[in-house]
Amino acid sequence: MPIRSVLINVTDLDRSIDFYSRFLDLRLQERTDRAATLDAVTATLRLVLLPERDESTFVPDDLQAGFRHVGFKVADLAPRVAALKAAGVPFQLDPLHAEGDVDITFFLDPDGTVLELVEGALQYHEVYDRAAVEADWALGDPDRPRFDHVAETVRDLAATEAYFGGLGFVRMAGIHQPNDPRGYEIDFLRDGDASLEIFTFAGAEKTRRAPQTAAPGFAAVEFAGAAAPAGAAAVGTIGGLDVVADPDGLVHAVTA
Repeated sequence: MPIRSVLINVTDLDRSIDFYSRFLDLRLQERTDRAATLDAVTATLRLVLLPERDESTFVPDDLQAGFRHVGFKVADLAPRVAALKAAGVPFQLDPLHAEGDVDITFFLDPDGTVLELVEGALQYHEVYDRAAVEADWALGDPDRPRFDHVAETVRDLAATEAYFGGLGFVRMAGIHQPNDPRGYEIDFLRDGDASLEIFTFAGAEKTRRAPQTAAPGFAAVEFAGAAAPAGAAAVGTIGGLDVVADPDGLVHAVTA
């Protein structure tokens, strides 16, 4: 049951539409006074205007369990980075060549959502489902930025694999981070044309964030499916969707 959309709470709808259209070439499909839907090739991005907002408790240190970032595949990292920097967009990590033989960078949208751009076909260190990897690589270089993944830090990889296995995700592959003293590993759970990028840290303590529905930034992932997995905890509503949280606090919806 693949990822259908990513919901982001915004404080200025026009500003966010302009940001994602200008820097990521996302295409506006629909808008109202309170929300907008943009096409990101393999899923949609749903911007939800906050009438009132809470202060976000998101900590961008990767050791806070739950949501970490939204990733897009690109064929042209350097000119996109140049355009973002020329516009004064804040970066979390300047471009670098990363494990897996890809070029990556991290920056922030106007409401603090961490976004990643990835150029190149990721060369996985471990392959658990060859067919899923081959389907991933077969997507090739995108003509315009393509939604690729949502990243999450978890406390128990096996439990996470079982939870999202209830939505049809399989453990596709993994990347080691041998130079990180925190015991950092990345695993990819796959369904359809996008992944859940799962972070684990065997040598570091994780913190827990209570789910938020009215804070600016990333709000939820919407999966296509019939029902939320066992273990999901009800959270509330975002953009008209009933949302729940997985055991590590990733807020999501499951819709038919």
